[in-house]
Amino acid sequence: MGEVSYMTEEGLRKLKEELDRLTRIERPAISKQIAEARDKGDLSENAEYAAAKEAQGMLEMRIAKLENLIANARVIDESKINTTTVQMMNKVKIRNLATGQLMEYTLVSENEADLKTGKLSIQTPIAKALIGKKAGEKVEVKVPSGTLSLEIVEISI
Repeated sequence: MGEVSYMTEEGLRKLKEELDRLTRIERPAISKQIAEARDKGDLSENAEYAAAKEAQGMLEMRIAKLENLIANARVIDESKINTTTVQMMNKVKIRNLATGQLMEYTLVSENEADLKTGKLSIQTPIAKALIGKKAGEKVEVKVPSGTLSLEIVEISI
């Protein structure tokens, strides 16, 4: 059994949709590529066959990973999320004390993280430093480029 993964209903739905697409569309397409490459003769020198088999292996690994994630997923009840301290699924507005820049992130599971949409993985150094803190608190975060001084401006859902 894998590690329990907490996520939103939306995140779980997206994983299920990807798994469905991989099993219904991608898997048959790769099987067809392998069959076509096999029909071309000598498999020992058939680059198409080797590439198709490798693609199949990568696809099967992704399918297995998704099946494991879905099997071990726990959907978070967003109505029970507390905003007194920072926790997963909170939207956190933080200020970089060095630059004054305001940033807003929603803390999510690693599988749902997407910086373009403001979803920060709970596994990142910034998220780890924010967990359990209250609005108004300041934190120091070690990141690859040095140390960031951040202030928690607001915690919301």
